Amino acid sequence: MQSLFNNYSSLIVFLHVISAVLWVGGMIAIRFAIHYSIQDIKEPKIKLERTLENLRRFFNMVIPAIITILITAIIMIIALNLKQSSLYSTAIAKESIWTIMTIVFITIYIKRNKAQKYFNANDLQNCKNQLAPIAKFYIPLNIILGIIAIYLGVVLRGF
Repeated sequence: MQSLFNNYSSLIVFLHVISAVLWVGGMIAIRFAIHYSIQDIKEPKIKLERTLENLRRFFNMVIPAIITILITAIIMIIALNLKQSSLYSTAIAKESIWTIMTIVFITIYIKRNKAQKYFNANDLQNCKNQLAPIAKFYIPLNIILGIIAIYLGVVLRGF
């Protein structure tokens, strides 16, 4: 791991940071730009259809980013020997936040898939019920956690 990091440290850190930016920035864009523009759509079925499609596309972008964050984090923790560092608790806090975010993401993924099934069955009310907490609670929670994790990453870069 050490030689891998020594030879490719810039690339590994870049992939870690760009993946975090894609995930957190994507959620900010969805919640504060796309979500509000969709609210202008008057036809409920079209509004739900656009929401489902936007989330599907977001997932296609974010799933590889989440995997990249995990892999690069493991490489950096091992290669930088953070276990022996005074910053180890910061690294664990940061990775714990990303883990919580991943669990929230999985919840969003499951709710979106249930909503899609309701939509396909033309059960628009249950579709809407599955999607509502995503915009109201899950994505805002992950945005806050992601911003904290990014800050902790900046603290760790001082290492």
